[in-house]
Amino acid sequence: MIGSTIAKRYARAFFEIALEEKQLEQYYKELSGFAAIISDNKDLKEFLANPIFDQSEKKSVVESILQKTAVSGITANFLKLLTDKQRIVILSDIVECYRELMDEALKTVRASVKTAFPLTPELVRKLQNGLESQTSKKVEMTVIEEPSLLGGIVVRVGDTVYDNSIRTQLNNIRNLLGEEM
Repeated sequence: MIGSTIAKRYARAFFEIALEEKQLEQYYKELSGFAAIISDNKDLKEFLANPIFDQSEKKSVVESILQKTAVSGITANFLKLLTDKQRIVILSDIVECYRELMDEALKTVRASVKTAFPLTPELVRKLQNGLESQTSKKVEMTVIEEPSLLGGIVVRVGDTVYDNSIRTQLNNIRNLLGEEM
């Protein structure tokens, strides 16, 4: 909980700068790219999280990584600040909080769609248009093929789940029959 509160504070501060600079999406890409570098490298992640190593060593490593990546000066300074304040280990949480703030500002919502079979591009477009008209927001949709659904579709928009899968319907029938007996 404390980490989440701290992540929100840092995300909000960086978001305000990005908003002022009109670079919301660019700074998000830079932050999430750097977070991916850390999360993809187990040794680097453990090094940055380990209190045994000196802060100057950690800052040196972060700076050398920054030199090899194409991040803006503002993002680089923010990442150095996180390293100085020993908050670089919560970067993925900060990125997540920043993403929520950015989505809210850009009136965007994320949707994940699970289907048993691949959707045609036309169906994807129709589904996206339907979700956009329902939410009155731009929808960024991820389509995942999940054969265990047997058929139908499961759509998650934010905290709302629309489950019209055959698997769920069969489970509902099974529950109804179990109650009848």
